[in-house]
Amino acid sequence: MSENKNTVKELKEKLFVSRKNGVFRMTEEELMQCDNYCENYKTFLDEAKTEREAVTASIKLLEAKGFKEYKCGMKLSAGDKIYRNNRGKALIASIIGSAPIEEGTRICAAHIDSPRLDMKQNPVYEDNEIALFKTHYYGGIKKYQWTAIPLSLHGVIVKADGSEVTVSIGENENDPVFCVTDLLPHLATDQMKRNLSQGIKGEELNILIGSRPFKDDEGSELVKLNILNLLFEKYGITESDFISAELEAVPAFKAKDIGFDRSMIGSYGHDDRVCAYTALTATLECEKPYHTVVTVLADKEETGSDGNTGLCSAFLKYFLADIAEALGSNGRTVISASECLSADVNAAFDPTFPEVNERNNCAYINKGVCVTKFTGARGKSGTSDASAEFVGRVRRLLDKENVIWQTGELGKVDMGGGGTVAAYIANLNIDTIDVGVPVLSMHAPYEVVSKIDVYMAYRAFSVFIAD
Repeated sequence: MSENKNTVKELKEKLFVSRKNGVFRMTEEELMQCDNYCENYKTFLDEAKTEREAVTASIKLLEAKGFKEYKCGMKLSAGDKIYRNNRGKALIASIIGSAPIEEGTRICAAHIDSPRLDMKQNPVYEDNEIALFKTHYYGGIKKYQWTAIPLSLHGVIVKADGSEVTVSIGENENDPVFCVTDLLPHLATDQMKRNLSQGIKGEELNILIGSRPFKDDEGSELVKLNILNLLFEKYGITESDFISAELEAVPAFKAKDIGFDRSMIGSYGHDDRVCAYTALTATLECEKPYHTVVTVLADKEETGSDGNTGLCSAFLKYFLADIAEALGSNGRTVISASECLSADVNAAFDPTFPEVNERNNCAYINKGVCVTKFTGARGKSGTSDASAEFVGRVRRLLDKENVIWQTGELGKVDMGGGGTVAAYIANLNIDTIDVGVPVLSMHAPYEVVSKIDVYMAYRAFSVFIAD
């Protein structure tokens, strides 16, 4: 009987998919490395709350490791470390490998934009002696989640004379913060009859910015005048300068450990800076790769990747063509021989809302980086759907290097779905698959990830670009 039980156990271990918690598959030393790695990730999250700040923080890290800005026509050779800054909102980092460039590159592609509230071009207004900003939300959000939380203001203002002003208010301890107000429950009878998606409407996402009037004058809109005067004194801007501004309101929260065991990280912007950071640090620590490494941190994913800083644009294709030419080849050959991990997050199973997932085919926190063969919605619409051959290659590589990984889909069939940048890169004739971190409360102002999964994403990108 005992022998039969052992046989059953051995057969299960041999034949079943392993779904063990990562804690049981890591040594104490590995867990310590994982926790230490995540301390630096939390610092990055606090420094890089917008795509512009993520580019700035990333370039700082790259230059500290010897990366140089790439200009067309530069001579390149094996071991060169270069980057290209695309308009301050997207970034490509590359290490030239020792292999002939015709063998293709190893691409990791993440995005650095996250859902937020953008200021309209004429945002400042006053109503009953209260000054507010009008906003237009960016990306897919539950609008009610953005009320009654502290917000910070980030971005750039281009003045009439062409000079630029960088804005960051609400992150330092002594800074003021901002917020979107909501109705008290005592008076919200009608509001609470709305369906959840309309509980707060888009035009109700107005940000509170002041209430004291300008004292030395009489007339209307004195609170607005006072606010604009304060902004003029500090930044030298007038109301018309908001027309050529990119100002974003994001949660003023800091990244913090979650749980008594400190096993998780709560923060704004895990989607997708968790994959951007892990891919970037894998590149920073890569030494003498065989294949040329290309790490892309793109903008605009949350709105469909359109625009010249999104991955529907040609900036990645042009970069690959440029380095191919510099190394004596042509872009088409190099692009077609390349492989890509689309570094983007997936939804983690939430036991409070289990009905949206099919449990055998969803991702769980603490079970490693998630490999997602396809995304899309209802009939796989909008997905590239990685080939069996490329999935097989990726799983062999991760298993060989003892990376803890799992598979996952974005919800039940016909439940909804979503997309990543994978399809846009695959459309270039590049083998591409999504690999990323499972996230709880995705697209909320405060998202949650597992430290183990973050670390395993870093390891996955590291072994891929080193292969």
